[in-house]
Amino acid sequence: MLDSSAPRDFTTTRWSVVGAANLRGDASGGRARAALEELCRAYWYPLYAFVRGRGHSAVDAQDLTQAFFAGLVDRGGFATVERGRGRFRSYLLGAMKNFLANEWDRATAQKRGGGEAFVAWDAVDAESRFAELAAPDLDPDAVYDRQWALETTASALEALRQEMEASGHADRFEALQGTLTGGEAPARDELAALLGLTENTLKVAIHRMRKRYAALVRAAVAETVADEAELDEEMRYLVSVLRGG
Repeated sequence: MLDSSAPRDFTTTRWSVVGAANLRGDASGGRARAALEELCRAYWYPLYAFVRGRGHSAVDAQDLTQAFFAGLVDRGGFATVERGRGRFRSYLLGAMKNFLANEWDRATAQKRGGGEAFVAWDAVDAESRFAELAAPDLDPDAVYDRQWALETTASALEALRQEMEASGHADRFEALQGTLTGGEAPARDELAALLGLTENTLKVAIHRMRKRYAALVRAAVAETVADEAELDEEMRYLVSVLRGG
């Protein structure tokens, strides 16, 4: 689980570990691979949606995304990462664009020849999610960024759910999660009655949940940037994307 209460050490984020291992000749390759795998699992769907948005079929998009991740993990895809590597989101999208431009034939041949699947894949779910995009004709870069923002906030919401469940407040999370995401939620007096709280106590509970949720989102984003300034910029961008700006 993310610990967003402690000061962020940007020398030990997942993204910094990935880059540092390559810069030192992969001396900590095992740790870097684990960090990269964790990062990539959060990005498989945004990249799949990007590839679909570029006009590739569902089958080809699945093949290409799997082959792209396999190449990053197994063939040292970060050998050219520099110290000023910036945001993982931007790096990964640029790497995928290069991959599509240069490696279509080889990648699809390898994948269909029985290559190892890197991401546990639910093809039906991936395609149904793509079909539900409000504007499937959006620029593929915009599709990628929006899905990144949604995946990031969803992972933070799941982390909060696990925290509250562990502390015996699963019912509170289920009742109040709509107040965090803008989803439908009963009126405050109904929520208070449902949870057996006074309206004042309910107000405090919602405030604490929102604060913790925001901290978990920030902690998740911090794993993908190089420093505090980039973190602030990336957070502003995430909010802008979610608002459709």
